Amino acid sequence: MMEDSYVETKVEALEDNRTKVTVTVDAADIDARIKKTYKDFANKYNFPGFRKGKAPRPIIDNALGAEAVRATVTDDVVNGTYPLAIDDCDLYPIAKPEFDETDLVEAGKPYTFSFTVTVKPEIEISSYEPVEIELPAEGTTDAEIDEQIDALREHYYSFEDASAATKVKEDSYIDLAMKATDDKGEEIPSLTTENRPYGLGANLFPAEFDEQLVGLKKGQTATFTLDMPADPPIMLSALAGKTEKINFEVEVKVVKKKIVPEVNDEWAKEQMGFESVEDLRARIAESVTSQKADMMPRLKENACLYALAERVEGDVPEAMLEDAEASLIQDFFQQLQSQGMTFDVYLAQQGITPDQFKEDVKKQAEDMSKQDLALDAWARHFGMEATAEEVTEEFVKSGVEDPAALEAEWRSNGQLHMVRQGVIRTKAVKDIMDKAVVTELDLSKKKDEEKKPAKKAAAKKTAKKDEAAGDEPAKKPAKKAAPKKVEAAEEAPKEEAAEAKAEEAAVEVAEKAEEAAAENAEAAEVETADAKEEEAAK
Repeated sequence: MMEDSYVETKVEALEDNRTKVTVTVDAADIDARIKKTYKDFANKYNFPGFRKGKAPRPIIDNALGAEAVRATVTDDVVNGTYPLAIDDCDLYPIAKPEFDETDLVEAGKPYTFSFTVTVKPEIEISSYEPVEIELPAEGTTDAEIDEQIDALREHYYSFEDASAATKVKEDSYIDLAMKATDDKGEEIPSLTTENRPYGLGANLFPAEFDEQLVGLKKGQTATFTLDMPADPPIMLSALAGKTEKINFEVEVKVVKKKIVPEVNDEWAKEQMGFESVEDLRARIAESVTSQKADMMPRLKENACLYALAERVEGDVPEAMLEDAEASLIQDFFQQLQSQGMTFDVYLAQQGITPDQFKEDVKKQAEDMSKQDLALDAWARHFGMEATAEEVTEEFVKSGVEDPAALEAEWRSNGQLHMVRQGVIRTKAVKDIMDKAVVTELDLSKKKDEEKKPAKKAAAKKTAKKDEAAGDEPAKKPAKKAAPKKVEAAEEAPKEEAAEAKAEEAAVEVAEKAEEAAAENAEAAEVETADAKEEEAAK
């Protein structure tokens, strides 16, 4: 319902999803605002010859300007009523409103002002039939357990010296001696070493560095010069701007052979801390099954949203994409900050460039926007609405001390439409999930598929943040943030997400095993682990 101060609110649809809103405010309301503003000014300012609060209107007009009060009231009227008009007209703006030029308010007269706002489009989807999705089977298959066992073996690898005839390959591990000098011929201490473990393909050095080593054998050397890259990798980052070229003299001290442990009861007990391989497999099955059960609802939701988004007809407005990108980036950097990690370190860990990160965020923003528009279309088609009681309940569920006050604040700021939309989308998601046609997915068939680390990198970071925010539509009133509706930002495809969860379960088992076996670890294995950690750090 409109406030009593409104005489009329007129809504006119324009082209390009723009809507013009004309609001008229009651003359009595204008007069009351003018009276209050004169009183406020009389109390706020000192006027010679008059006690505080007693200066008459002509004195105030003469001192502050004839239009000072009218201008103040005009600003108050416009800023205080346009958010209410947006909510009451059930509009969802995706950009800031643009106001028409208007006159100042006048005593004894109603006041009319207009603004134009770009609103969320009502995009249709190609079908309203139930979505068809694939989900992993409940429980754990032998194939899935085998995959996790293989991952654990890779986790507990060690090295031994290969034969002197072994050549360095693109993925070899070696020990090398290295002398490095800058373009002035001065030695670079950070790169010069008599013996350093090094893994080719780790992107610690430029690819050209690795290329010079491929084909060498134990005791052979390579002398070469590399230009300083514009975007230097980790090992060269400290030299940026200090030299244009780096001269290398590298000797292969030894080529290493990676040794992966054999799966037997001895390994399971001595290295992993379990009674037997059977015991280890049972624990992995238990953990994977539990992880699957925990993530299945979320996985089903995401699968449904992706399937529905594919039905979207039309383009997503640029304003929506920009807003989604800004939201993703804000959440991402908040998470980085909470983890005490810099953006440069994150990029280095993920092996992606800033441009790749930007493209990833753009793709996620497009996916999120399409999912939101698809949900809106589904809700419109099936007549889903949000009652006032349901909106109020969202504020109650937020857990704040005074939900009514928070709701009033959101209304005054023109944000209740966000909560209504969140309620409606939640209903749409539930309906879609209830109707979905589910086919069982065999994850074991996916193990040889090429993975996409760059895409998953930023996606997982934002997704975890979204999961944490989940169903808390009104928990951050201080920032006046839009309420978190049904989140659709967990971008990893369904099979990748399931595999990730299964891997997490195996890692959990591995961590417990490592703790149990720590006291029995052999000295050589400890030294190998330390060497790998040192290499990663450098």
